[in-house]
Amino acid sequence: MGLLSHKVEREEIKPGNHIYTWRAVSVTLTTFLSVSLCIFVGGSKVVHFTPDRNQNLNAGDAENSDLVKGISSPCPTFPDCGFRQPNSGVILSCLDCFLGNGSIYLFEYGVTPSAFLAKVRGGTCTTAQSDPPETVIHRAMYLLQNGFGNYNVFQNNCEDFALYCKTGLLITDNQGVGRSGQASSVVGAPLAALLSSPLKLLMPSPVGVATMTAGMYCMSRYATDIGVRSDVIKVAVEDLAVNLGWNEPEEEEILDEGHDGELITL
Repeated sequence: MGLLSHKVEREEIKPGNHIYTWRAVSVTLTTFLSVSLCIFVGGSKVVHFTPDRNQNLNAGDAENSDLVKGISSPCPTFPDCGFRQPNSGVILSCLDCFLGNGSIYLFEYGVTPSAFLAKVRGGTCTTAQSDPPETVIHRAMYLLQNGFGNYNVFQNNCEDFALYCKTGLLITDNQGVGRSGQASSVVGAPLAALLSSPLKLLMPSPVGVATMTAGMYCMSRYATDIGVRSDVIKVAVEDLAVNLGWNEPEEEEILDEGHDGELITL
């Protein structure tokens, strides 16, 4: 792996690795690159998190649904490829179906601050240390059975899923940007441009402004890295639902005879 590319070959990945691939996504007349991330659990299988929950499918539809499968077509090799629990975005896929025609890239853990800042693109590494592979795989398989909450592109996305599986770290402030470098990059780039714009008066050179903007972008990315944030705690995967409030009972309306028959909410 180099400074610009984390590309690896299949024989180089190991169970517990956080890997990703790039895909071309077309929206109307525009094509852009999208990253998909997962945890490699061995046996040519990966576990990943998608925004597709497909809550309204019945059993018959679910059996044949590409959306439930999480892949473009039924897998001819592994019958369990595409397995997921109802109303969950956490999916088990085989490596071939996950990658499609894409290459494999390895997400790096425990990098130095200087190496982190040298990366051109966010969402490829973190200063946080990874837990042992068996712990990482346990978290991924537990979440496959129990879900990872609602998908949110800025606060709870596929990279957040992989980062949690690798580190067990959870951000206590659920109002801020999530754990992922991709989300931080999206927020950090406009922020850096905005903050650096007044400096144009003091630094008329376009090169100077560009350098300042790039520096602020990198620093904003570093400040939101899960490895240096102060608002994170280590949470066991069995306690994750409690910490994020996923298992709170839904509000129920009951008839309270003691209040003149009015409806009250519990």
